[in-house]
Amino acid sequence: MFKPVLTAALLLAAPAAFAQQGTPGTHFIENWDMDADGVVSLEEVQERRGIVFDMFDDDQNGQLNAAEYAIFDETRAADMEQNAGGHGNGQGQGQGQGGDRMNEGMTMAFNDTDGDGDGEVSKEEFLARASDWFMMMDRNGDGAVTTDDFGRR
Repeated sequence: MFKPVLTAALLLAAPAAFAQQGTPGTHFIENWDMDADGVVSLEEVQERRGIVFDMFDDDQNGQLNAAEYAIFDETRAADMEQNAGGHGNGQGQGQGQGGDRMNEGMTMAFNDTDGDGDGEVSKEEFLARASDWFMMMDRNGDGAVTTDDFGRR
């Protein structure tokens, strides 16, 4: 239980500088741009997804079971609420339009691809969906996710 709480604290403690500017997508960039160049690459998405998976795999068995996924869902929901500027829609401060695409790519339905109906997501499944999720995020198709991929078209 300690790791999910720590993870939630880390996710919710993102720097507020960009979010205060109200630029759509800044919260995503802050959390996923590992080299702080303002661009999220596919490699960064793959690496960060591995880190996120490991943080929520409480028993470290390489699977997110239903209980672990529930904590993951709750943490993401709290993070989106926190960054909605209190509006409850997940699309406020720093999130902008695109929050639905971000959330969809993290759901069990998106990531549980083996079709065995076990309600668990393996680390391999989770990582294998990184490129599909990245393509969903990269609205302009330039091979990088920036704040330009968020907001109104």
